[in-house]
Amino acid sequence: MTNTHPNAIRKIVIVGGGSAGWISAAMLSHYFQNGGCEVELIESEEIGTIGVGESTIPPFLQLISNLGIDEREFIQATQASFKLGIRFEDWRVKDETYYHPFGAIGGPIGPHEFYQCWLRAKANGHPSNLQDFAPATRMADRGKFMLPFKAQRSLIAGASYALHVDARLVARFLRDFAEARGVRRIEGIVTDVVTHPDGSVAKVIMKNGREVAGDLFIDCSGFRALLIGKTLETPFVDWSDVLLCDRAVVVQTQNVGPPHPYTLVAAQDAGWRWRIPLQHRAGNGYVFSSKHISDDEARATLVRQVEGEMLMEPMFIPFKTGMRQRPWEKNVVAVGLSGGFIEPLESTALHLIYRGMDFLLRFFPDRDCDPALAAEYNRRMTADYEEIRDFIVLHYCTTQREDTSFWRACRAAPIPDSLKARIELFKAHGVLREGVDEMFRNPSWQSVMEGMGVRPRRYQQLVDTVPYEVIQQTLDQSAPMLAAQVAGLPSLGEFLEKNCPAPPPETVTAPFKTVA
Repeated sequence: MTNTHPNAIRKIVIVGGGSAGWISAAMLSHYFQNGGCEVELIESEEIGTIGVGESTIPPFLQLISNLGIDEREFIQATQASFKLGIRFEDWRVKDETYYHPFGAIGGPIGPHEFYQCWLRAKANGHPSNLQDFAPATRMADRGKFMLPFKAQRSLIAGASYALHVDARLVARFLRDFAEARGVRRIEGIVTDVVTHPDGSVAKVIMKNGREVAGDLFIDCSGFRALLIGKTLETPFVDWSDVLLCDRAVVVQTQNVGPPHPYTLVAAQDAGWRWRIPLQHRAGNGYVFSSKHISDDEARATLVRQVEGEMLMEPMFIPFKTGMRQRPWEKNVVAVGLSGGFIEPLESTALHLIYRGMDFLLRFFPDRDCDPALAAEYNRRMTADYEEIRDFIVLHYCTTQREDTSFWRACRAAPIPDSLKARIELFKAHGVLREGVDEMFRNPSWQSVMEGMGVRPRRYQQLVDTVPYEVIQQTLDQSAPMLAAQVAGLPSLGEFLEKNCPAPPPETVTAPFKTVA
């Protein structure tokens, strides 16, 4: 491919590495693999990345496939394990568990959505639970796994899956991928930025004096937001009024026994704790509100609950919830933490990186960076961030816990108007507002609503056109059939061992001190 337009972008500079930088570089290198545009990435070994285990959602595998990467090879290189959904413990009330599964829940009965048919059955006193019909939930709860597309003639085919990965190894894998396709990596730290008279970025200056110019800049500098924040001063929209957590403490541990096929998310006194098992190790963290618990208490709470030997000293990560008012400003596009951050309750961090790059490729500019393209990009990314924000707030605002000051504060926190409208619509007839290209499909909202005790006042009247006996018979037959099919599957540990075992990982490079 050669440049045919005199104003075409000829050089893209990515400032920052890690997951954001190398996912961006990999996608650009795939797009421009026949030439036409240079891509350079600046990162520093000094800054480093945290590799304590990262959870993904199913579209991540679509990215890997779109790049032409072999899934098995990627899994083995990143110590990855499979994820069928998220297990929530103690969220609505203590000692209660629910799942948010990937994939379908049941199947349509006649022309009607399964969920509406199930609501009618519940109104008739049917004893089933919604998740009895979710193949991903049934597998996750039993510790089983099978690739759904290999089970085409069974109910398991309705499931979907994602991965648990080591983010450090993902960055390394995608670095190799991008460099093999022409991306140039520059080692060093950016200390200064030079702008054009119109305020757009002309070049960055590094600590060693080297200057790197470009036509388009991707800001992957993390919370530092070197270009989008420090240089262009694009306003940050703060959402800490609706999401109260502002810190996390993280640690990696040795696995005890085989990994489970879900992300564990357990509510705590002042936030929530995660466990993300990879093939040999697990990432653990406690996301908390510093107004409701001290660092020492948070660290002690996490250390007390982790399973297996700690492989590093627990690390604290402060964060600010919200997003840039305009992630694309002039000739700078903020991708990853520089563009915004929402706590990882629904594993959306990596997703927002490749959504950001996917939209950039859809609205790819020339050197003028037409404001109309940036405006549409910003509208679409804002919609994504707000959808995720609302989905996360849903977990907090519907809790019935009042046992600690944190949970009482969550119940009292304001609810975004867009979420209020969504909840009211759902409570009326179980209807979900559908937007363009949304991330969370109906089964996701239905699972969390049901798990948090939000059930519609009635089902949609049109479901009455199906004889109730048909609905009852479908439910009575499919739940035990699904349970039997799941019982016959291998455990996740057996599946990994047979199909994609990863060698034991290298030692963790993070400093380790004896933990008192």
